[in-house]
Amino acid sequence: MKIGVFDSGAGGLSVVKSLLTDNLFEEVIYYGDTARVPYGPKDKNTIIRYSLEALEFFNNFDIDLLITACNTVSAYALPEMNAQSKYPVLGVIEPGVLALENKSLKKDDNVLIIATRATITSKRYEDALEKLGHTNITSLQTGLFVPLVEEGIFDGEILNATMNHYFSDIVEPKAIILGCTHFPLIGESLQRYFVNKPILIHSGEAIVEYLEARYELKSKDKEAQLKIFASDNVAGLRKIADRWL
Repeated sequence: MKIGVFDSGAGGLSVVKSLLTDNLFEEVIYYGDTARVPYGPKDKNTIIRYSLEALEFFNNFDIDLLITACNTVSAYALPEMNAQSKYPVLGVIEPGVLALENKSLKKDDNVLIIATRATITSKRYEDALEKLGHTNITSLQTGLFVPLVEEGIFDGEILNATMNHYFSDIVEPKAIILGCTHFPLIGESLQRYFVNKPILIHSGEAIVEYLEARYELKSKDKEAQLKIFASDNVAGLRKIADRWL
């Protein structure tokens, strides 16, 4: 099988890393809309328009499946993308919620959702968790983490100051949903920040679990081929891929 992965920028490479580690596909086509990143602060109609334009890009490839690694796209544009697509388009929100359920948390355990403004505003994670009976949910817009990750700042003074800015007044969580594909790259720092090292729900790991269960996929013997494309500065995106992957 050949899979496409779409993200607003470089963050979706964290999902690609999980796909490559489990080697479920023969070929992975990655497209980052680096000319217009980030999507998080943009309005719903703009997010949908950009996402449908990305779908047109993937129509140039004979893919079997498309993952929208961007949580913002997953929150707002999946119905429109599936309506116009010849192949299934999957988001990362439902797999993330299911992955949390597999951690056997108590329904009153504190769950922290961190994401960009658009994803938090959509309440997609929050609504899904409440339907499953979770009663102690905190949602935070943590968009400042995105440029830090893009700059390669995964730990240190600046990141610690940013975590203090966001987390100093919250109750320590039992689990954190990383509602942006950039955030797994600062996962170790996030765990160190909290005394009890919360469980992290990583979009890449969650989507792999979801794909294995839904499509009964198994690891291939041959290493997957990765092709990377971008709407701007593809050389820069490939450099990030070399570093992150």
